[in-house]
Amino acid sequence: QVQLVESGGGLVQPGGSLRLSCTASKNVLSINEMGWYRQPPGKTRELVASLTHGGNTNYHDSVKGRFTISRDNAKNTLYLQMNNLKPEDTAVYYCKASYYYTGNDYWGQGTQVTVSS
Repeated sequence: QVQLVESGGGLVQPGGSLRLSCTASKNVLSINEMGWYRQPPGKTRELVASLTHGGNTNYHDSVKGRFTISRDNAKNTLYLQMNNLKPEDTAVYYCKASYYYTGNDYWGQGTQVTVSS
Protein backbone atom coordinates (compact mmCIF):
# COMPACT_ATOMS: atom_id res chain seq x y z
CA GLN A 1 0.00 0.00 0.00
CA VAL A 2 1.17 3.53 -0.73
CA GLN A 3 -0.04 6.86 0.66
CA LEU A 4 -0.15 9.87 -1.63
CA VAL A 5 -0.27 13.48 -0.48
CA GLU A 6 -1.00 16.25 -2.98
CA SER A 7 -0.23 19.93 -2.59
CA GLY A 8 0.10 23.07 -4.67
CA GLY A 9 -3.47 23.85 -5.60
CA GLY A 10 -5.04 27.26 -5.25
CA LEU A 11 -6.68 30.19 -6.98
CA VAL A 12 -4.99 31.58 -10.07
CA GLN A 13 -5.98 33.99 -12.82
CA PRO A 14 -6.41 32.84 -16.41
CA GLY A 15 -3.03 32.59 -18.09
CA GLY A 16 -1.30 31.89 -14.80
CA SER A 17 0.70 28.88 -13.63
CA LEU A 18 0.65 26.39 -10.80
CA ARG A 19 2.75 23.36 -9.91
CA LEU A 20 1.09 20.44 -8.19
CA SER A 21 3.10 17.97 -6.13
CA CYS A 22 2.27 14.43 -5.07
CA THR A 23 4.57 12.85 -2.51
CA ALA A 24 4.46 9.08 -2.14
CA SER A 25 5.18 7.09 1.01
CA LYS A 26 7.18 4.58 -1.05
CA ASN A 27 9.87 4.70 -3.70
CA VAL A 28 8.16 5.98 -6.84
CA LEU A 29 10.36 3.71 -8.94
CA SER A 30 8.48 0.77 -7.41
CA ILE A 31 5.20 2.11 -8.86
CA ASN A 32 4.35 1.03 -12.41
CA GLU A 33 2.47 4.16 -13.35
CA MET A 34 1.52 7.44 -11.72
CA GLY A 35 -0.89 10.01 -12.99
CA TRP A 36 -2.88 13.15 -12.40
CA TYR A 37 -6.65 13.13 -12.75
CA ARG A 38 -9.17 15.90 -12.30
CA GLN A 39 -12.84 16.17 -11.53
CA PRO A 40 -14.57 19.40 -12.52
CA PRO A 41 -17.74 20.38 -10.65
CA GLY A 42 -20.63 18.13 -11.65
CA LYS A 43 -18.50 16.05 -14.01
CA THR A 44 -16.74 12.71 -13.95
CA ARG A 45 -13.07 12.27 -13.12
CA GLU A 46 -10.74 12.31 -16.16
CA LEU A 47 -7.11 11.60 -16.86
CA VAL A 48 -4.96 14.70 -17.21
CA ALA A 49 -1.50 13.17 -17.57
CA SER A 50 0.30 9.95 -16.75
CA LEU A 51 3.90 8.80 -16.42
CA THR A 52 5.06 5.21 -16.47
CA HIS A 53 8.00 3.71 -14.61
CA GLY A 54 9.88 3.71 -17.89
CA GLY A 55 9.23 7.37 -18.53
CA ASN A 56 6.42 7.21 -21.09
CA THR A 57 3.93 10.05 -20.83
CA ASN A 58 0.34 10.51 -21.91
CA TYR A 59 -1.68 13.74 -21.87
CA HIS A 60 -5.30 14.71 -22.29
CA ASP A 61 -5.66 16.59 -25.57
CA SER A 62 -6.89 19.72 -23.81
CA VAL A 63 -3.66 20.12 -21.80
CA LYS A 64 -1.05 19.21 -24.41
CA GLY A 65 1.53 21.96 -24.73
CA ARG A 66 0.41 23.56 -21.46
CA PHE A 67 0.92 20.90 -18.76
CA THR A 68 4.02 18.82 -18.04
CA ILE A 69 4.18 15.74 -15.82
CA SER A 70 7.49 14.86 -14.21
CA ARG A 71 8.97 12.89 -11.34
CA ASP A 72 11.76 13.41 -8.80
CA ASN A 73 12.87 9.94 -7.80
CA ALA A 74 15.03 11.15 -4.92
CA LYS A 75 12.07 12.96 -3.36
CA ASN A 76 9.48 10.29 -4.24
CA THR A 77 7.42 13.07 -5.73
CA LEU A 78 5.32 13.44 -8.86
CA TYR A 79 4.73 16.90 -10.30
CA LEU A 80 2.30 18.55 -12.66
CA GLN A 81 3.46 21.88 -14.04
CA MET A 82 0.43 23.75 -15.34
CA ASN A 83 0.95 26.81 -17.54
CA ASN A 84 -1.47 29.08 -19.37
CA LEU A 85 -4.31 27.95 -17.15
CA LYS A 86 -7.86 28.37 -18.36
CA PRO A 87 -11.16 28.56 -16.44
CA GLU A 88 -12.05 25.11 -17.79
CA ASP A 89 -9.06 23.70 -15.91
CA THR A 90 -10.92 24.38 -12.66
CA ALA A 91 -11.30 21.07 -10.83
CA VAL A 92 -10.15 18.96 -7.93
CA TYR A 93 -6.89 17.33 -9.01
CA TYR A 94 -6.01 13.86 -7.79
CA CYS A 95 -2.80 11.86 -7.88
CA LYS A 96 -2.97 8.12 -8.59
CA ALA A 97 -0.47 5.30 -8.26
CA SER A 98 -1.02 2.05 -10.14
CA TYR A 99 0.54 -1.38 -9.66
CA TYR A 100 0.11 -3.56 -12.71
CA TYR A 101 0.89 -6.90 -11.02
CA THR A 102 -1.73 -6.58 -8.30
CA GLY A 103 -4.13 -4.37 -10.21
CA ASN A 104 -4.33 -2.02 -7.25
CA ASP A 105 -4.77 1.72 -7.59
CA TYR A 106 -4.18 4.24 -4.83
CA TRP A 107 -5.45 7.81 -4.74
CA GLY A 108 -4.49 10.96 -2.94
CA GLN A 109 -7.00 13.19 -1.19
CA GLY A 110 -7.13 15.77 -3.97
CA THR A 111 -6.22 19.43 -4.25
CA GLN A 112 -8.48 22.19 -5.55
CA VAL A 113 -7.41 24.27 -8.54
CA THR A 114 -9.56 27.28 -9.38
CA VAL A 115 -8.87 29.43 -12.43
CA SER A 116 -10.80 32.66 -12.27
CA SER A 117 -10.36 36.39 -12.70
